[in-house]
Amino acid sequence: MSMPEAAPRFSVVVPAFNEAQGIADTVDRLTRYLNGTGLAWQIVVVDDGSSDGTAAAVEQMSAGEARLRLVRGGRRGKGAAVRRGMLEAAGAWRFFADADLSMPPANIDRFLAALRASTPAPHVLIGSREAPGSNRIGEPWRRHAVGRAFNWLVQALLLPGVQDTQCGFKLFSAEAATALFPRTTIDGFAFDVEVLTLARRAGYRVCEVGIEWHCRSDSRVSVWRGATAFVDLFRVRWNAWMGVYRGIPAPAAAAPARAVGSPESVP
Repeated sequence: MSMPEAAPRFSVVVPAFNEAQGIADTVDRLTRYLNGTGLAWQIVVVDDGSSDGTAAAVEQMSAGEARLRLVRGGRRGKGAAVRRGMLEAAGAWRFFADADLSMPPANIDRFLAALRASTPAPHVLIGSREAPGSNRIGEPWRRHAVGRAFNWLVQALLLPGVQDTQCGFKLFSAEAATALFPRTTIDGFAFDVEVLTLARRAGYRVCEVGIEWHCRSDSRVSVWRGATAFVDLFRVRWNAWMGVYRGIPAPAAAAPARAVGSPESVP
């Protein structure tokens, strides 16, 4: 049995709903990748009230891997599951990943490289299917068109210059995660827009990282959920106008350039 890490440098949060058929493969792929990085790590799977054997499968795997943790949640939505996982994770850096791993785990290398190469280091790095170096594989043109329309509205209302808010792979420093996620209110698919809006308003540095992304034929993004996400954009805009997001702690002073990339600052 693996020994637990007292202070993981890198946490991966996986929100999961009815993923019994694939969650073992997801955890295995992440574990194999993380074991090759040399990082002290943990995986936190947040079960969003699944009605299948998702929680039982993770619980069984965690019996043999102390760095794997199951968090049980009610059926509240992906945003709520990610929020809880990011706040319960212990890592100095906290990454959340879609359970279908439409971004192969090796792409995490791109986040770590961007983190080490930036001075000052960003507080938030977001996987982007539009940034330089990105590659979309197998995406139907209709889904791409709806996604671009959604992003146009995101930029017009809230986040000018951010090309892709909805890719389900993002990395937060512990400082940013603990400051931002307690203030989020959106439990659905537009939670990404809200947390990035909070980050920008509070002064946290956000960087897009081009990734390789594979469209899954069994994606959970339905027409209804997509329509709800559009409505939630206006909720976020309204909250911003009404001052709901005031009072978020500003980030601490940036680390000196020589510290970026050191074990004490960056994985």
